[in-house]
Amino acid sequence: MTLPTAAPEASGAGLQGWTEPVQVHFDDLDAMGMVHNARYPLLLERALMTYWTAHGWSSDPGRSAFEDVFLAVREFTITYHVPIAAAGTIGVRFWIDRLGNTSVVYGFQVLSADGATVHAEGRRAQVRIDPATLRPQPLSERLRELARPLVRTAA
Repeated sequence: MTLPTAAPEASGAGLQGWTEPVQVHFDDLDAMGMVHNARYPLLLERALMTYWTAHGWSSDPGRSAFEDVFLAVREFTITYHVPIAAAGTIGVRFWIDRLGNTSVVYGFQVLSADGATVHAEGRRAQVRIDPATLRPQPLSERLRELARPLVRTAA
């Protein structure tokens, strides 16, 4: 296994990001023995949750190190390139394309364990919402501070 887990990485034209190892489980596979297309968003979710919980985030407002507990996915796009044909460990590489006032736009790639194959890539936008009004709410400074190393820099 060559997936980095201890440090952010930089590759390409100023593209910074993080690669998180994620398990593909047997129940992620479809009848043809490959990861079902609807499971790829879950692979990204697992990677993001692992990353942010390691930094103190929790869905429980009483336990979270962040005020930003209520986040809703606004947009999700994905392009599939090469099927994942077995259970096991893969890598999910993600970065932030845009850190807005109330939202975060992630770019991501689903990679083979050795990082040589891009199985899929896409983007996900999420918005911090006020739980009482369900309206957008500004991201906290704490989240912004910890998100900055993930922000894609200009070439």
